[in-house]
Amino acid sequence: MEFFTIINFVLVFLGLVIGFVISKFLEKTSITKSFENAKKEAENILKSASIEGENIKKDKIFQAKEKFLELKSEHEKHILNREKNLTDVQKRIKDKESQVSNELSINKKNNQSLNDKISSFDKKLELVEKKSDQVNKLHKEQVEKLEKLSSMSASEAKKELVQSLKEEAKTEALEFTQNIIEDAKLSARQEAKKIVISTIQRVGTEEAIDNCVSVFNIESDDVKGRIIGREGRNIRAIESATGVEIIVDDTPEAIILSCFDSVRREVARLSLHKLVTDGRIHPARIEEVVKKTKKEIENEIIEVGKRTVIDLGIHGLNPALIKAVGRMKYRSSYGQNLLQHSREVAKLCGIMSSELGLNPKIAKRAGLLHDIGKVPEEETETPHALLGMQWAEKFEEKPDVCNAIGAHHDEIEMNNLISPIVQVCDAISGARPGARRQVLDSYIERLKEMEDVAYSFKGVNKAYAIQAGRELRVMVESEKISDDHAAKLSFEISQKIQTDMTYPGQVKVTVIRETRAVNIAS
Repeated sequence: MEFFTIINFVLVFLGLVIGFVISKFLEKTSITKSFENAKKEAENILKSASIEGENIKKDKIFQAKEKFLELKSEHEKHILNREKNLTDVQKRIKDKESQVSNELSINKKNNQSLNDKISSFDKKLELVEKKSDQVNKLHKEQVEKLEKLSSMSASEAKKELVQSLKEEAKTEALEFTQNIIEDAKLSARQEAKKIVISTIQRVGTEEAIDNCVSVFNIESDDVKGRIIGREGRNIRAIESATGVEIIVDDTPEAIILSCFDSVRREVARLSLHKLVTDGRIHPARIEEVVKKTKKEIENEIIEVGKRTVIDLGIHGLNPALIKAVGRMKYRSSYGQNLLQHSREVAKLCGIMSSELGLNPKIAKRAGLLHDIGKVPEEETETPHALLGMQWAEKFEEKPDVCNAIGAHHDEIEMNNLISPIVQVCDAISGARPGARRQVLDSYIERLKEMEDVAYSFKGVNKAYAIQAGRELRVMVESEKISDDHAAKLSFEISQKIQTDMTYPGQVKVTVIRETRAVNIAS
């Protein structure tokens, strides 16, 4: 029994040993397989890690370069800001120093406190200088590091950057300029037409034509006889005093005043009105009224000039130029009233200069004054544009205004943008159909020339061309010209007209010599 027990125990023990051995063998086999699998996985991991490491390395290098450029720009900005701050601090310190020095000179009682301030400012200045030196050293170190990393010096990098920027800027500028030129060529003519058309539309133009005849209305035909006077003495006195031909015909309740000079015609009209209203019509009264009327016309000329300047908003004009503007009311250019023409040109210039972005006040001024050379107090051979420019320069007008006046008929060269505007607006006002009559102006010139021929002789007091230039009436001084000499003078004047002038038909030369004896009873 004990023997079987021992055998069983031995068998169990052997079974355990064999099982342990088998389990150890199986465990070893599984460990070997796991080790091989782990080895393979490790190799795969190493390969993938190597590939990933290369990619990470490339990314890191690229990021490092970007970071380097970013740090470089930030560092440069930081350096510039610090330098700027240092400059500002130095400037403030210098300002404080100057302020302190001023305080020292003014307040001697506070010398100690000011000295303390100066010493503190000196310390601050020293500190700022030390910081400035540190910043310069840091800047140099950073530049050296950047040069090592980029294998380029700072000057070379700067030159290369500047050169590339120049080339890029040149290319872009050429493209931009070419595009602008092409656009300008396409739109310039169209835009110019729009500006001119809109300017003309915004100004209500009138066809202001001056005639050589005025009509004086009367209440009844009985007044005609009183105007004519006994044996025509009143009408002759009026014609001699005013230089206007008075036509009394069958026209009911009207007398016609004929003269190429609108000032003379206006003087005659107003004088007749005063004489008819007063009722006293005789030669002595006629001469008195005509003299007073001439003075009133002079005052009216000044008032017209002032009103015109105020209406156009022009300020600071010399009184002599204001008077010249007023005289334009009684002058015409090829039949067109000169004042209305100048006002029209001024308005056109103001509108057109505003459209072009220029100063409308200067343009208006130049437009109003461009024809003042046509109203001289004495006749001259100088072209009206140059004469007007000389007047403007004399009365201290601006150079742009003077040049616009002198250059509007191309007598001188234009040197500003206002001058062509005045020239264009003058053409717009004067060249439109119906604005001017070429024949009328040449006719007036012929009459003036005829009067000048008479004035060229000694002893002539007044000379009037009447009846459309068919008669020249000459008043002479009785003290210098005798009756015999008057006949001779009439012949000489007629011969000179025949020789020097071209005229249609015949010209009748009438020389009038009048002797007066005046005494005063007291």
